[in-house]
Order: sequence, then C-alpha cells, then structure tokens
Amino acid sequence: MTDIPVTAPAKAPKTRTGQFFDSDLWWSFKNSKPAIGAAIALTVVILAAILAPVLSPQNPYDLASLELWNAELPPVWMEGGQMPFILGTDVQGRDILSGILYGTRISIFIGLASVVVSLAVGVMAGLTAGYYGGWVDNVLMRVGDVLLSIPIILVAILVSSVAQALLPPELREAGISIVLVLAIALYSWVQYARVVRAQTMVERRKEYVQASRLVGTPARRLMLKHILPNTLTPVFVAATLNFGLAILIEATLSFLGVGMPPNQPSLGTLIRVGNQYLFSGSWWIVLFPSIQLCILVVAVNMLGDWLRDALNPKLR
Repeated sequence: MTDIPVTAPAKAPKTRTGQFFDSDLWWSFKNSKPAIGAAIALTVVILAAILAPVLSPQNPYDLASLELWNAELPPVWMEGGQMPFILGTDVQGRDILSGILYGTRISIFIGLASVVVSLAVGVMAGLTAGYYGGWVDNVLMRVGDVLLSIPIILVAILVSSVAQALLPPELREAGISIVLVLAIALYSWVQYARVVRAQTMVERRKEYVQASRLVGTPARRLMLKHILPNTLTPVFVAATLNFGLAILIEATLSFLGVGMPPNQPSLGTLIRVGNQYLFSGSWWIVLFPSIQLCILVVAVNMLGDWLRDALNPKLR
C-alpha cells in the first residue's frame, strides 16, 4: 500500500495592504524613531486643521464673532488670561488657537496644491524632454535654467504682485490662493522635470522600450505606461521635500505682505501681524503661529529625509 502524498493548502495571495506591511519600506519606517515621531506630529497637525470648525472656539474669518474688548488677552495660564482663549487673543480679539488651526488649513492647501501642479507640469516636461531630446529638450531645459537662476522668492513675489495687480478688486481676495499656488509651481516644476528627464533618458535606451517601438506602440502610451512608472521613486522623494518648501515660501510671501490677506490668514500672515506687536509685550501673537509653522515644516522634512534614505538601494 503506497502512501498518498499530502500537499499543503495553497496560501491565499496577500492583499496590497499585506504586501505593504511586509515590505522593506514599512520595516524601515517602524525602525526609525525620527520618522515615526514626524509622522505622528504631522498627523496631529493635519487632523487638527481638518477639524478646525469643531475644535476652534471661534471662527477667525467671521468678523461678527470678534470682540475688541477681548483684544490682546494673554494665554490662559498667565494672569489676565481667560477661557476659552487658551493661547490668548490678538489685537482684534481673534483667538490665537483658532487662527492657527484655520491658518494651518490654508498653508497646507497651498503647499499641497502647488506640489500637485508643479509635479504634473514637471513630470510631463521631463518625459517629453527626455524621450524626444533634440530641440524640445534644449528649449524646455533652457527655460528651466532661466527660472533656476532667479531666487525662488523673487519669482514668487513677481508673479504674485503682477497677478494681484491684474485681477479685478472684487476677485483679489478670492483668487489670491490660486495666484500663490501658480507662483510657487512656476518655479518648482523644474526640479521634477530634471529628475524625470534624467530617468527617461536612461529608460528609453533599454530593451523593453526598443521592443515596444518595434511593435508600433504610440509614444504617448510608451511614456505614460512604461517609462513613467520607473521614474516615480525619486519624484515622490522630491515632492515630499518640496511640500515643506512650498509651505515656507507661502509663509514668506504672506509675511512680506504679498500673500494671504489678514481676513484670511495663513500661518505666515499670523506671524506678520504678530511681529508688529512683539516688542509691546504681546509675544504670544507671534510665538505660537511660529511654533506651529516650525512643527509642520520640520515634520515634513524629516519624513522626506527618511523616505529618501529608505528608497535608496545603496543604503539597504
């Protein structure tokens, strides 16, 4: 009598979530205390900004809710402070905590939107320049070189100032956020274009691209379906780092007076307004928005640094 071999039941294929938790990227993240700390801090900041209407004791954009007799109240743990103004109020009676939460929403939106716009433009420009080469490559890269030769703050100030001057008065406040996104994206796309161009020039010489050309695959499909996925790793790293830079640029523009207006304050606007009263004793007006901006930018940059190291095959 022969024994019948018993085969182990086949394991069900892992889901994408299961594959992620088994990946080197997740292992690198859970073994990096700075990355975990930055992720927690960034999550708290973003969730607090999203839930600003629920968490804020006051709507800082509603002028009817401001009470001037509550102006320049110190934080609640100091003498003269009172609830619900935990971090104090500014010279208009606006709650500092509410202004920070709502201002963080604007800063994150402008930073994220500018990254998305510059990423889309830069990726398409880099793919086109790297795939076709020749005069197309020369024109696109020379335009990028001209933009990079000018400091980014000057480019953003020029675009923002000109756009605000051309917009009708009734559209200036409503369209200022879009203007800031375009001003930041006008400069930032060059970095993505250079990264994608370099990767595309390498990929287009490989055998799978040559084989696709021989079978008549259209250039557009070849770039988007075959070459683009192989260029995304350094692009994601650059996008993460540029997110923090975009938030800083928006804060700088608002601090200089060419960004968000005082009735729709971002973190940069709150710092600009508070800086005027720093030496009069109302230090909390500028300190707490500055701390929030630092936490946001440092957390994003720490995650970007971790992602750059985690996706670098030479460091594995």
